[in-house]
Formats: sequence, structure tokens, C-alpha cells
Amino acid sequence: MHRGGQRRGRRAPHLHSAALQHAGRCQDRRGTCQPFRATQDVRWLEEVADPVVSFCETVVETSSLKCFAETPNKRNKLTMIAEPLERGLAEDIEAGAVCVTWDRKRLGEFFQTKYDWDLLAARSIWAFGPDSTGPNILVDDTLPSEVDKHLLSSVKDSIVQGFQWGTREGPLCEEPIRNVKFKILDAVIAQEPLHRGGGQIIPTARRVAYSAFLMATPRLMEPYLFVEVQAPADCVSAVYTVLAKRRGHVTQDAPVPGSPLYTIKAFVPAIDSFGFETDLRTHTQGQAFCLQVFHHWQIVPGDPLDKSIVIRPLEPQPATHLAREFMIKTRRRKGLSEDVSINKFFDDPMLLELARQDVQLN
Repeated sequence: MHRGGQRRGRRAPHLHSAALQHAGRCQDRRGTCQPFRATQDVRWLEEVADPVVSFCETVVETSSLKCFAETPNKRNKLTMIAEPLERGLAEDIEAGAVCVTWDRKRLGEFFQTKYDWDLLAARSIWAFGPDSTGPNILVDDTLPSEVDKHLLSSVKDSIVQGFQWGTREGPLCEEPIRNVKFKILDAVIAQEPLHRGGGQIIPTARRVAYSAFLMATPRLMEPYLFVEVQAPADCVSAVYTVLAKRRGHVTQDAPVPGSPLYTIKAFVPAIDSFGFETDLRTHTQGQAFCLQVFHHWQIVPGDPLDKSIVIRPLEPQPATHLAREFMIKTRRRKGLSEDVSINKFFDDPMLLELARQDVQLN
């Protein structure tokens, strides 16, 4: 984009960023109208990058261990676990059906009535993440008999910032975390304000959220598109063939009343949708046309942390290898190392605890 703008300035000085483009003409710096040479000028105005599909990171189980992390000054310690949210809750948060700014009574009634939460837990929600309508929840699940609530509330904002930072860029491939509940189980907070500042608490909250996430069977999620195809009856089998090649699955197939057309409704992964319409028209001799729109997120088959999987270039991968392939390629695109470094997210005492518990890390 930047280089395209530079060339625009060199090769067409009469164009500028505030030019009024209208009806095939544009206004130059002197205010006079000049013909807009679309066939000559537009081709170098901008550079377009290759299409990229965003993923999300999630968990499918509760953390197998209570994960803890200490601040750099060793004066504070946070303990968390992660677990999946109830089905439909993430969508309700994103749709605005529930808001974290509601008073505690109203918030508690919503979660208790609709999702069968414990009333105390529902009233202990601290934040959604990575923003106020994000599909993740941070819950204070500490007990007053075990934790100094006054000290904990003094670092609440810092813990929330660390939680939101972590859910904005997950540990697998720095993609947003989705559909995860993080519970604070224990907290040891320094008495002196100097020893519990944001510089100590924020990165520690992020790190303990990551460690809890990694211990809860992490998975990747990919966006799925709803696809509606209309085609003549003799082209329906060709439509099925195209969908099958792109991991699509048909949900409905019915004739259109009063016409020779059939309507096929299906879901297709967004990453396999590039070139779908061209492929569809090629297989149906141009007789089929389609509509595509985002519909939902779905877990990618396979374990992204399974190091036994070998990704061979330029070869289609079996379904169980897809999560690993997507994670590695996304990390490469972002300039990250191929594998997740466990040592980055676990303190030495936590690594010793894992070894003692014989937890198998990939």
C-alpha cells in the first residue's frame, strides 16, 4: 500500500489523497477536472497482499492443573485455570445480550437463569476479553478466607489488563482467544503498593492465563461460511463434488418452486473458499451462482501441539493434521518459531510441578 502510494505520487502528480473521484473524472491540485485514466492509472495505485484467514484459539477441557505464576520481584503470585464457556454464551456476549457493565444483581440473574451458573460466580465476573464484548470471561473464584480481597481488588485493573492482553493474542499463534472462561483460584499480593504495580502484575496475569490455557487441551477454531448455490437440476451433482473438495457439507437441497433450479445450502470453511465461485462455474459451465456469508466458528480437527505430525510441503494434509498445519503456517507468516515454547509461559516452579505430576506436554 505504501509503495503503491509512492509510485502514485511519482507517476501522476495531479492525483492526491484527497482527490474527488466522480463519474470517471478527478480533481487535480489546481482545482480543474482531468479525465481519470482507469486502464492506465488504477493498476499501480495499490498493491494487494495475498488473502489471509484469521483463526481463533480455544480450549475443549478444563485445565488439568492449577497453574500459577510469580511476578518478577517474587512478591506476588496468581493461580488460574481455564475451561470452555457454555454453548451459545460467546455469541450472546458478542451480540450484546449481556454486558459486563450491568450491576452485579442483573448480571448474576442473567447467568444463573440462562446458563445455570452459581449465583456467587455470576456476581464475581470481572471482565470480558479481549474487550467489553469479547467472547471470553474472567471470574474471581477466590475465597475470602484464603485471599485478602482488599489487596486483590487493588490489583484488579492490572489483572484485567493482563487477561485482555492475553486473550487478544493467544499462545498458539497470536490469534484471538475465543470461548474460554478463566478463573482466578488464588492470589498472593504484596502489602506494599510499590511491589504490586502494573509492571509486575500485568505480564504475570497474561502468563498465568497462557499456562492455564495450554493445560486445558488447546485447539484452533476456523471461520465457516454459509453458502447458498442455485443451479439447474443436472448440475447438482457437480455442485456436491465442488463442495466435497473444499470440506463443505450440505445442509439442505431442494427445488425452487416454479423454476428448473435447485437450491443447495451448505457450510464451507473460509480458508477453502478462495476460488470457490470460479471452480463452481467451471464445473457447471457457468450455470450455477452462489452467495457466501460468514456464519460461525468451528474447531479445526486435530491437535495443533502434536509434534509427531510431519507437514510435507505442497501435499494435502489429512483432516487430523489440519490444526497443526494451520498453526505452523500462521506462525511462519507472523515471523514466529514453528513450535510453541512452553518455557515462555511456565515459571520454573510450575515446570517442576508438571514434572512431578507426570503431565505430558507436547
